[in-house]
Amino acid sequence: MSMELPKRKVALSAAQPTGQLTIGNLFGAIQNWVPLQERYNTIFCVVDLHALTVRQDPQQLRKHILELAAIYLAAGVDPEQSVVFIQSQVHQHAELAWILSTFAQLGELERMTQFKDKAQRHRHNVNAGLFTYPVLMAADILLYGAHVVPVGEDQKQHLELTRDIAIRFNNAFGPVFQVPDPLIQSQGAERVRDLQNPAKKMSKSAESELSKVMLLDDASTVLKKFKKAVTDSLGEIRFDEINQAGVTNLLTIWCAATGKTREEALHHFSHNLYGKLKVETAEAVNVVLDPIRNRYRELMNDPGELERILHKGAEQARERAEHTLVSVMEVLGLPVAHRKVSSRG
Repeated sequence: MSMELPKRKVALSAAQPTGQLTIGNLFGAIQNWVPLQERYNTIFCVVDLHALTVRQDPQQLRKHILELAAIYLAAGVDPEQSVVFIQSQVHQHAELAWILSTFAQLGELERMTQFKDKAQRHRHNVNAGLFTYPVLMAADILLYGAHVVPVGEDQKQHLELTRDIAIRFNNAFGPVFQVPDPLIQSQGAERVRDLQNPAKKMSKSAESELSKVMLLDDASTVLKKFKKAVTDSLGEIRFDEINQAGVTNLLTIWCAATGKTREEALHHFSHNLYGKLKVETAEAVNVVLDPIRNRYRELMNDPGELERILHKGAEQARERAEHTLVSVMEVLGLPVAHRKVSSRG
């Protein structure tokens, strides 16, 4: 896929390699990436530099980076249609992040809700990278001229900051950056709730294994987790997030897995049997996960092919990123002669 003169608008999305993904990540994000490939020039990145804001075990991080890339591909991201790469293999991300940090205001970063939340959870390691995380995210997006970025509620504030930085830079130096728009997904990841505590969204960091269904869980494990999912004693299957949060969560997941509407779900489960609801939801999820698990195993058993795909993607990404970075450096008055030579060859 050529990165030079895109005929379609660019859509970009990414995820951190901090352990396995849940079905919430699949239904809320990755599953929605796949149809974007038909309408946009799509770029999908494993943002491993972002993961460094929390201390990582080096061997585990390397493993998780490759696993996440394999999950992208197994879930339907086509490397012939999309650019798939690892963030740290494209040095322009870190370079542009430094430049953009001079256009981000201290007060803006202090207002970031996610920084406040993470600083509370990681009080022993409130590092500068955690604080400037949104600036690196802005660089991730602006390097590729992304027109749209699929976002959930937890990332909308960061995208607003990206827009503000891009507009601020363009006002000072001309239209260098494409100002990205949010692409609100029809099924947000926050819609899939914790199986043991449906007041919270399903999270891969949840302590209880029964709380979350991972993409690589085998079929029997998926069934076991759904059978133990929290419901209630009302004996009625309906959508009611206040009084029947657990049942509502199971219905929501069944709809996401089958593509059925709420009305179809209520008709299908009019028997009001919680046991059948749990089992059928597990079965529907396994239908979705089976081909993903199989393709994932194929990729992980052929590291050469995975490496080839990621190497190709990094080369494509570097070409586009270098073009943007040279444009930025030129308007700022930074020397680019050597870079222009390197970007051509």
